[in-house]
Amino acid sequence: MRVVVALGGNALLRRGDRPDAAVQLANVRAAVAALTPLAHRHELVITHGNGPQVGLLALQSAADRSLSSPYPFDVLGAETQGMIGYWLLQSLQNALPDRQVCALLNQTLVSSADPAFENPTKFVGPVYGQEMAERLAAERGWTVRQDGGHWRRVIPSPVPQRVVETRLIRLLLSSGAVAVCAGGGGVPVIRDEAGQLTGVEAVVDKDLTAALLAEALDADALLLLTDVPQVMRGWGTPEAEPIGHTTPGRLRAEDFPAGSMGPKVEAVCRFVELTGGMAAIGSLADAGALLDGTAGTVVTPGGRPLEPVAGEALARS
Repeated sequence: MRVVVALGGNALLRRGDRPDAAVQLANVRAAVAALTPLAHRHELVITHGNGPQVGLLALQSAADRSLSSPYPFDVLGAETQGMIGYWLLQSLQNALPDRQVCALLNQTLVSSADPAFENPTKFVGPVYGQEMAERLAAERGWTVRQDGGHWRRVIPSPVPQRVVETRLIRLLLSSGAVAVCAGGGGVPVIRDEAGQLTGVEAVVDKDLTAALLAEALDADALLLLTDVPQVMRGWGTPEAEPIGHTTPGRLRAEDFPAGSMGPKVEAVCRFVELTGGMAAIGSLADAGALLDGTAGTVVTPGGRPLEPVAGEALARS
């Protein structure tokens, strides 16, 4: 089978971890150990988050007095793709000495007319008091909004339209390579009227990009790996209960937080609706069981495990 796996932020930094390189590398190695059995059996594409890493680089850039202005978020996204891609590349090569592995820097095309550019909603960076937030907004041209009892910077999060290097990823898969790509949702770019690509100050949701890429690659399955074993109905309430096998329609009928589980639910529903394949949300440690349909929240057209189709999925396994 052709499987696209999206590693959540917990794959690199668990809750409470210090953002040291050694800590993140140890977490990457643990993630690769969980994914290695899948790579032995299937074609594998691995995407990853970069939220904590890009936030750290943004703070460092803003505090660097040698710069006339901080580095923009598209550049920071590219930097984190390189760093995290290197860790995953090396760990996968050590775990799979008989396979070729490639970590690819990717751009994700978004529309310059996306309403997100007029209404930034993605919180980034640290929290501030209102006075400090408004002063920084005036000095640096930021947009700031209230986040609970504090204020934070917000930037646009446009809908991904296409991973620019999709054809190259297809070539890598056809050669038998494991591909690490589309980290952090990909570097957001727009195409101008002359057809030229240019980066934009934005962050693309990594799970929506993973679903988009899985569709474009004709993947059989999409796995969103996070730090919870299943999606919970009524999360945070006494009536909370796990959701096992379900359909896109039933899952969309539930209410999930926009800033956490909501995008993951949207991503798996979109993939299943458009492809008829299977998608799952669950724990990194359960990656193999998710694909087998015996763990996590598994989404299929009929709410049941899918059998491989002879001549299609089996031809690639």
